Amino acid sequence: MQLYRDNPNYVPPLISEEKNIWKKEQNPALEYSDAKQFLAYKNNEIVGRIAVIFNHREEKELGIKKVRFGWLDFIDDENVSKALIDEAIKFAKEHQIEKIEGPMGFTNLDKAGMLTMGFDKLATMIGLYNNEYYSRHLENLGLSKEKEWVEFEINFPEVLPEKVVKFSSLIAEKYKLKVINFKSKQEILPLVEPMFKLLDETYKHLSTYTPISEEQIKTYKEKYFPFIDKNYIICVADEKDELISFAITMPSYSKALQKSKGRLFPFGWWHFLQAGKKNDRANFYLIGVHPDYQRRGVTAIIFKEIFDRFRKMGIKYAETNPELEENKNVQVLWQDYNPVNHKRRRTYSLEIQA
Repeated sequence: MQLYRDNPNYVPPLISEEKNIWKKEQNPALEYSDAKQFLAYKNNEIVGRIAVIFNHREEKELGIKKVRFGWLDFIDDENVSKALIDEAIKFAKEHQIEKIEGPMGFTNLDKAGMLTMGFDKLATMIGLYNNEYYSRHLENLGLSKEKEWVEFEINFPEVLPEKVVKFSSLIAEKYKLKVINFKSKQEILPLVEPMFKLLDETYKHLSTYTPISEEQIKTYKEKYFPFIDKNYIICVADEKDELISFAITMPSYSKALQKSKGRLFPFGWWHFLQAGKKNDRANFYLIGVHPDYQRRGVTAIIFKEIFDRFRKMGIKYAETNPELEENKNVQVLWQDYNPVNHKRRRTYSLEIQA
């Protein structure tokens, strides 16, 4: 099946990561999840796929009982999409579960949300891409909108407004805050766990958020640390040297993934190396602000630092991670930088009759 072969905006995932997510030694979520994968065939050709997941920890800790479905792809044939969704429904009934939702992964840190706007925009490494007809198929099958995410593109100005520069200094002085400067990538390691803990504090108020486990922290550290550049990590500490805010950004690897066709070896690593050295686009991956400092202007310090670093590296554009539409605390971070809502995505759900 070559659904996106001629699509200039599709970005393939890293094939090695796609394989590893189904191995228990690589994906701790498999220890507390039941999962199955299905392929749809037509005339001996693969025409669709779906994975179904029941996260037992999500049910135990949050009381959320649903079957997650993801890795959903299909040709423009409603017989195919129906056959795939029917497998998700069957899986749910086998587990005495009355709801399915997707597309999503094992946990809330995995990719989620079907693209509904922005098909003409280059995809990112952290977002799903799909054909425009996907949502129509699900709606025709009776599924309805569950959650909505928005993404923004920011065009960095040549010069930051003087008021932003002054405000950043005033906030740093008022709360006795400082930017942590890393001399090497290894100096970031002791802060990885505090970053994830701070992430929990930042988003725990959201109804859909599940706490990050120690196993997940370890996995994500191993998974993404090789791609980390110290210049793209911004950390802010208080006078006691405790982390109160951070932002993780990366150069855009979209074109590198396209050129390498999702493979690091034998030559894909070269395209990643070049993307890290010369790039005019970056992606926001994670941003955390301790609740005690939210809406106090702390992000002005982060953006001032990001602006200074991006300008030196030639970065002109940045894209945000998908943010829940309801998460106004995060969206307010970009409001002073003329953000353009260029992509939208959603999950679809279906209540199953017993």
